[in-house]
Amino acid sequence: MEEKNTQVELLVEKTERFTKTSLELFRLKAIDKSTDVISLATAIILVTCFFLLFFSFASIGLALWVGDLLGKNSYGFFAVALFYGLIGLILFLFRKKIIVSPLKNILINLFDKK
Repeated sequence: MEEKNTQVELLVEKTERFTKTSLELFRLKAIDKSTDVISLATAIILVTCFFLLFFSFASIGLALWVGDLLGKNSYGFFAVALFYGLIGLILFLFRKKIIVSPLKNILINLFDKK
């Protein structure tokens, strides 16, 4: 009878250790995934900020240059705005193919990493 109690206690102890180990593994996997996402998001935000600064100054320079060619600075800004409007319209019309699908694939690959 005492041998059965010892076996049951041993089984309970192993089950407790297994449960604690499984929870620890889940916690570590969650930390790994979240740090991947946070570091990727931080890198994207940083690169985006620098790109936007570059893009803003390049757009102003381009608008001034086109304005000089057309005779008035305001014409250059209108021309650059029209160009960006057309790009925005194209991106809007084809957003699923150009933006949504690639972004989905990136996120799936990020979260499905083994």
